[in-house]
Amino acid sequence: MRGAVVCGAGGFIGNHLVTRLKAEDWWVRGVDLHLPEFRRSDADDFVVADLRHPVQDWGDIIPDGFDAVFQLAADMGGMGYISTAECEIMRNNALINANVLHAAAEAEVARYFFSSSVCVYRDMDVGEPALEEEGAYPAQPDNEYGWEKLYAERMALAYARHYPMAVRIARFQNCYGPFGTFYGGREKAPAALCRKVAMAADGGDVEVWGDGTAVRNYTYVDDLVDGIVRLTESELEGPCNIGSDEYVTVDELAETVARVAGKRISIEHVDGPVGVQSRNFTTERIKSLGWRANVSLEEGIALTYPWIERQVAQR
Repeated sequence: MRGAVVCGAGGFIGNHLVTRLKAEDWWVRGVDLHLPEFRRSDADDFVVADLRHPVQDWGDIIPDGFDAVFQLAADMGGMGYISTAECEIMRNNALINANVLHAAAEAEVARYFFSSSVCVYRDMDVGEPALEEEGAYPAQPDNEYGWEKLYAERMALAYARHYPMAVRIARFQNCYGPFGTFYGGREKAPAALCRKVAMAADGGDVEVWGDGTAVRNYTYVDDLVDGIVRLTESELEGPCNIGSDEYVTVDELAETVARVAGKRISIEHVDGPVGVQSRNFTTERIKSLGWRANVSLEEGIALTYPWIERQVAQR
């Protein structure tokens, strides 16, 4: 039986990843500051630990010779959080990534997966030709979260050159699905809009930050997790974008949620952090492994909205 450590297993994507690995007969240890908030973890073992702080015995977290470490632990959230918690994001994530990467290398882990972000790319104009992974340089991320991710990528690749550990890096696009944060300031746009629509009366107003024209790409969590597993088990070196080919404006996202909810809404544009106008990137590298985004935005929202609607009703 293969053994994996999933750091960040208390979070949204990490929790779904643990479930996928268990379905494929891995023995899984989850590690995080806390257990998952919205459903139990399927991990065989769960260690509650603060990965920002060096621990006396990393063997209690990453055993020697394990097959894989999946490093998804991060201090992050949607634009509301990223734009206001710059110092916390840069400090906390730099500490987490340095500690976990070094411990995995010292434990002679066979494979190390790092979850990066398309936030490493610059702001783009709508319709601009898609960037390949090399297009992250010359570097000009739009926010400090992107700068920290870019540095962490380079650190992981440096360790790959000096330790017998295969490093795989995925740059995530916006991810959504059930069992994720939908309130409190750290939620991403799909979850936030599902919450707002669930709370709105039929024919009511729903607030959208900015003018609603910013273009985004949203990937359903099961598709993203499939990409993580395929990439980690592959021989594909270097950063790899994972995201669907479906691009929509933020207004179109809100309209999709309303359509799934069966509600008529009026969109009210308000001031708020928007981030980049657009990011457009190729996914040919991950597709070379047979990966495809199988869940359309409308299908994914149809799987996500009912869960958030129930959570809102219970609050």
